[in-house]
Amino acid sequence: MGGMNALDLEAYVGRSRALDLDGIRWDDVPRHPLAEGVVRTLRYMQDIESHTIIYLRTLLATRAIDDPEVATFLACWFYEETFHGRALARFLAAAGHDVVPRVRSAQTLANRVEARATAWLAGAWPDFVAVHMTWGAINELTTLTGYRRLAEVADHPVLSDLLARIMRDESRHFAFYWQQAAARLRRPAAARVTRFLVERFWAPVGSGVQPAEETRFLARYLLSGSAGRAAARKIDATIRALPGMEGVPLVDAWCERSVAREPAGGVALASAA
Repeated sequence: MGGMNALDLEAYVGRSRALDLDGIRWDDVPRHPLAEGVVRTLRYMQDIESHTIIYLRTLLATRAIDDPEVATFLACWFYEETFHGRALARFLAAAGHDVVPRVRSAQTLANRVEARATAWLAGAWPDFVAVHMTWGAINELTTLTGYRRLAEVADHPVLSDLLARIMRDESRHFAFYWQQAAARLRRPAAARVTRFLVERFWAPVGSGVQPAEETRFLARYLLSGSAGRAAARKIDATIRALPGMEGVPLVDAWCERSVAREPAGGVALASAA
């Protein structure tokens, strides 16, 4: 059961390529200051983009790869996300900030349990791809919104150019996940189980990869204040338009629950937030 027709998928594949960095003014990067919070946010984002290979490893053990459309998309998605991570690392290096490579093969007990639970759910539930596509739509939209907010907060011309190019890819990723989720959630049973899982287990992208305090920092840095909370609520409103997801608590509720508990003075707020 697919959400894209063959023509749409071929058009998507035809546009898939490594991130175009032609014309990026790398030499101008150090000429514009970067706030400490921007650097911290970029390091988080670079790490998560580079972690895509681990997300893919988990998905390869599920029935998601049995769907030709999804399998084709995942190949393009992995390729494009890898170059996002490389581009962000290059920007950080140009700004004079090192990126410490992560040992990707190392897994915590929680990571192993999550991977096994995902594989079990995929094997036991024929509509597993519905929750995968919904989860992906939430995370891609959250990522896209995070990049947009970072560009606003940082106000760095070279970073804005780079993030605009990354966002074009992320917009296409979100569109694929959204169309697939919308088609698959038309089955009431799939929508009920998906909603149950999202309500109980969804957390922002990067949770469990980066320390919890880093995830909370990112949310507070980008999604606090009037502009930030409006962005969070827009994510929620978009996802709630999917079948069966009306009123589901997501980003805004997570911010209320997790970020609001941050000790006073524990995280510096963005001036543009």
